[in-house]
Amino acid sequence: MSDRANFRGGRGTSRGGDHRGARGGPGSGGGRGGAQQAEKPKKENILDLTKYMDKQITVKFNGGREVVGTLKGYDQLMNLVLDDVRETLRDDEGNESTRPLGLIVARGTLLVLVSPVDGSEQIENPFNQAED
Repeated sequence: MSDRANFRGGRGTSRGGDHRGARGGPGSGGGRGGAQQAEKPKKENILDLTKYMDKQITVKFNGGREVVGTLKGYDQLMNLVLDDVRETLRDDEGNESTRPLGLIVARGTLLVLVSPVDGSEQIENPFNQAED
């Protein structure tokens, strides 16, 4: 069994002082060393949502769902924490109804649109050409 460990380059064996397979330790360059790695600049968020904290926002999702709620938190991946959430349901005839969901965590990969409720109003489509 000991031959097999040496064949695979088992733990604790170093072939000729080569430390390529090492997991840390002095001089390996890997791991979470302090002085060896330059500090990476902090990644900035895609959107700055701090101005919408504790305000009502509308969120549309990948599958067509739409919710309105109060933004309580978010992260770099655009995961959102919303409170007092109401989902808007639409049927085939265009009728709308809402249902309360309460507190939710919305996954950032599913978001299509994030929009503030205050200051938003529906406008006409500027690309529709008027018929004469």
